[in-house]
Amino acid sequence: MRCPYCAHLESKVLDSRSTEEGASIRRRRECVRCSRRFTTYERLDEVPLMVIKKDGRREPFSRQKILNGVLRACEKRPISLDDIEDMVDGVEQEVRSCMEREVSCETIGEIVMDQLRHLDEVAYVRFASVYRQFKDINRFVEELQQLLKGDPSCGSG
Repeated sequence: MRCPYCAHLESKVLDSRSTEEGASIRRRRECVRCSRRFTTYERLDEVPLMVIKKDGRREPFSRQKILNGVLRACEKRPISLDDIEDMVDGVEQEVRSCMEREVSCETIGEIVMDQLRHLDEVAYVRFASVYRQFKDINRFVEELQQLLKGDPSCGSG
């Protein structure tokens, strides 16, 4: 593993632990040249998952895109980065568990909204307002009313 600080190729593993329910291994390493420490993650090389976009295009699944969207929705909210990471891990796990090689962006968006609703209601509304592209204030208010009632169908259509 190449050191991110000095680019030396040798490092020693200081600690290894399983993360994400065994889906990856986190390793703390120390460069043998500069003695700086860094973290690496080892993941199973999985079959590529393709996302079908609204216009019919296909692109590779990107955990980072989901993370970026959730981070924007959670901005200035009292939510730890660990909780956000765990939520995104859950989304990825649910998407991959469907056993399909292609999944629609709508399906992913619904899974994200369902997970966000349980994490933080304000972040959920922020994400839903962008994802659902509410055409007017009435549709936005309907979504809020469903959320306030605790409607389990809130976020499913």
